[in-house]
Amino acid sequence: METVVIVIHLMVVLALVLVVLLQRSEGGALGIGGGGGGGGGLMSSRGTANVLTRVTGVLAVAFFATSLTLSLIAKNTDSPASILDAAPVATDGAPAPADTGTGGGNGILDALQQQSQPSGPQVPAAQ
Repeated sequence: METVVIVIHLMVVLALVLVVLLQRSEGGALGIGGGGGGGGGLMSSRGTANVLTRVTGVLAVAFFATSLTLSLIAKNTDSPASILDAAPVATDGAPAPADTGTGGGNGILDALQQQSQPSGPQVPAAQ
């Protein structure tokens, strides 16, 4: 389900970017549509602007809907808790005392540092 919503969200984003770039700006830099303004046909400059404005509005609503859907899916998904939220536990099951930063503690950062130590044969230091 999440993958389907992500794919729809990406298609809406691409379409929204394209529609915004197609609209005529004040200077007319990236706008489509030719010069002479005839009667009030669908592809006149006014008709094109109305269609592009409506399409932009619909795509904006779809963008917000897919964004909210993705955030609700992410909120309700069972994900592993952060390692920073977990309190270090002593071997007897009681919570370990907080490390005061005096070194030699058993905090989460010390455990991560011990895991990052190389475990293979060591090369002697250069002299």
